[in-house]
Amino acid sequence: MQTLSASSKSIIVVTGGLGFIGKHFVAHCLSLGHYIINIDVINYAADKIIINDFNKFSNYRHFKKEISCLDFLPECDFIVNFAAESHVDNSIARNEEFCRTNIQGVHRLLDLSKSKGTSGAPLFIQISTDEVYGDIKSGSHSEDDVLRPSNPYSATKAAADMLILGWSRTHNIKYNIIRLSNNYGMHQYPEKLIPKSTSRMLRGLPALLHGDGSYIRSWLHVEDSVSAILKVIFEGQSNTIYNVNGNCEIQNIEVVRLIAKILSIPEELAFCTIPNRVGQDIRYSMDDSKIRKLGWRQTRSFIDELPKIVNSTNIMRFFD
Repeated sequence: MQTLSASSKSIIVVTGGLGFIGKHFVAHCLSLGHYIINIDVINYAADKIIINDFNKFSNYRHFKKEISCLDFLPECDFIVNFAAESHVDNSIARNEEFCRTNIQGVHRLLDLSKSKGTSGAPLFIQISTDEVYGDIKSGSHSEDDVLRPSNPYSATKAAADMLILGWSRTHNIKYNIIRLSNNYGMHQYPEKLIPKSTSRMLRGLPALLHGDGSYIRSWLHVEDSVSAILKVIFEGQSNTIYNVNGNCEIQNIEVVRLIAKILSIPEELAFCTIPNRVGQDIRYSMDDSKIRKLGWRQTRSFIDELPKIVNSTNIMRFFD
């Protein structure tokens, strides 16, 4: 078990803390009184509006830096690595940035952690994804399953997971790898299915569905992700991988239909199909019984939360 408790005030280095999951994690930790050092390069998907909110906290600092170029790791109890290029379509079109951030960035963080020595190195928390397993037609992947990524994005995330295992074995780096299923929630950059589909419908355009829209994803609310990460940090077993699965397994076309219903848009105007993404995964599913044994449970319902997200969508949020 980790040596610090949830009630202690920890110094947490967060990478990618202006991205979707990262910013929700930072906000929650700041409210708990933890000291947050946010390393974020502020790329196209960063939430620039939330910067002013974070800067109001005396227990917050931000460094604008690409993690693959870091030359110093501040004194800290934990590193939580959210920093990643994550959009599959972008990784298919060009993957150099994915290799630099997702692989070389993790390599740099691991080497900086190693330089602290066994007694001074922080616990390394890697935020990974269900996509590293590849798809599964039935059943669910366990943490011990072989990784079979299907696209450049998931391949770079799988490579990062392997680097961490190697550094742990060779250099005694303490780690946890947390593999999250599809996240959704407030203020997500509009390249993912829910915010992109909502934004297009609000502008009078149809949502775009790959193939026939039958691909299945397991949806996990971002606040449930945050609670899972904190559960692992303060109560998990080090050098352990934890799956965190969503509580709503649903086809993409059904998600888009729900959005259209919320916005009162007729189905025939709500979406259109486009050619399949190459390497398309049919279905993701993970067995997360390991983290449930720690006492973690989802608290958010997809059906209840989706209307709140759709009705609060601000098309201009990421153009500031």
